[in-house]
Parts: sequence; C-alpha cells; structure tokens
Amino acid sequence: MTPIMSKSDAADLVIAARVRRGLTWAEIADTIDAPVVWTTAALLGQHPMTSEQAQRVCALLELDDVVAESLRSQPSRGADSASMSDPTIYRFMEALAVYGPALKELIHEEFGDGIMSAINFKVDVARRLDPDGDRVVVTFDGKFLDYRW
Repeated sequence: MTPIMSKSDAADLVIAARVRRGLTWAEIADTIDAPVVWTTAALLGQHPMTSEQAQRVCALLELDDVVAESLRSQPSRGADSASMSDPTIYRFMEALAVYGPALKELIHEEFGDGIMSAINFKVDVARRLDPDGDRVVVTFDGKFLDYRW
C-alpha cells in the first residue's frame, strides 16, 4: 500500500495545473462554489476538501485520484519557516506586530474579555482603486469567543 500524497506535493501539482491551464484561483473557487481565499488555502494544504470538491477540482485541473485523496485528508496547519520569510507574508507579520496590541485593546474594549476565532472565520481580499496606487483590502471576519469560567 502506498502512502497518501503529502499536502505540499498535491499543492505543487495543483499550482502547476492551474498555471498551465491559465485558470485563476477565483475560477477554481467558482467550480466548487466556495470562497476564493478558503479554496486557495485548501488547495495549498491548509483545509480538507469534501469528496465532491476534490473531485471537481481534480476534474477541472485534470489531476488524478491520488491528488484528490490528498485534498480530502486532514492537514497539519501552519506555515514552514521558509514561507514566513516571503515578503508578502512577512508584511502581514509586520503589520500584526505593529497593530496587533492595538487591535487586541480595541476588541477587548468593544466586546469584553475574549478572542476572535480563527476557526469560525472568514477572510477576503479585494482591490480598491486609489489615485495614489491601488490598495489591498484584507478583511478578517471572526466570531468573538468570550472567556468563560
């Protein structure tokens, strides 16, 4: 019996197939009727897909059942140290290092003692036109979870 393909190997095949077919992440997300950020994260190995989602994606990208099996498997979430030094990812870390304490204070002031869930969570990325250069708008939408004793 062969092991299940790793999430990173499956992601590499998905990326290659997507690029070679000239598809966007949004087009793939539309195929499975799921949010584009979630779909992209799932295809990069951060979420398990349902059987139907994995089958649709693999059909669209002409990938085999070995990839679909990996897409359905439970991930080990997180990022490797190499990706954390990527300039785009590093800027998110930098922004949270600068604004994280202020966001924490504002969340506590507005909601009380608790946290924003990253499990019951939505995220979106959009472009906002600006005469001084287009803006990246990232929206985090997490359920507030109050601490209970």
